[in-house]
Amino acid sequence: MLAGMAATNPAAANAQGAPRPASVARDSAPLGARLQGVQHFGVTVQNMNRAFEFYTEVLGGTEIFRDGDFQGEPIHNTLLTDQEIEARERHVNPRTIGVPDLRGGTQRLDVRFVQFDNVVIELLQYRDAGQPSGSGDSFAESRDHMSPAFPRSMHICFYVRDDVDFNKFIHDLEAESARRGMTQVRANRVITVTSEQQRRAAPMEANTNRITQGLSEGWELIYCKGPEGEQLEFVKALGPVKKRFSDALAARQQRG
Repeated sequence: MLAGMAATNPAAANAQGAPRPASVARDSAPLGARLQGVQHFGVTVQNMNRAFEFYTEVLGGTEIFRDGDFQGEPIHNTLLTDQEIEARERHVNPRTIGVPDLRGGTQRLDVRFVQFDNVVIELLQYRDAGQPSGSGDSFAESRDHMSPAFPRSMHICFYVRDDVDFNKFIHDLEAESARRGMTQVRANRVITVTSEQQRRAAPMEANTNRITQGLSEGWELIYCKGPEGEQLEFVKALGPVKKRFSDALAARQQRG
């Protein structure tokens, strides 16, 4: 007996036709069967404290944990090998294409994880070693081009509850963010505006786009920039489109 359990010779068990351990069978399964879904979305931010305030105090997420001051060769290689190779191939200093020196400790990485009802968001900040954790600006400059049409651009989509007035939610989101000095938090409008003044003056019913036909009927959405310039989306899914999503999830879960 081993720790109160019978010790079994794996080779003998297999020779007797015993089923393979679940882990072995899983390792031979298709890649999708070896996943548990999406664990989190990561956003590299310019100012950690500001971003954390937005995702927790404005949008209501809950901090899971924070860690940081990451440096050294293993973490550097884990995150940045491909970019270092690209810098060498282009014969440029890695720093000029936004590669921090975690290997030597000149820069450090801090992370914070924020829990929402059905997803986790990871906030990451790369900073100079002499800069206190959570404060100041990031090591690399922010990208000037923030259009969601650029390839490689990603966005985080938040799911608004069915019984919420979506237009008022967007109004309140902008107001609360502005109150906190997060002036970059600005949602689009569904009518054409040609200036920030016109955007602000647009009627509240222009805050969101409701789709009333086709396969997306019942979908309501608007794009919005976050406090770090990150691309956000807010949606509601009602009626036919909500059923499409729920049916697809149920079918997937039934397949196991």
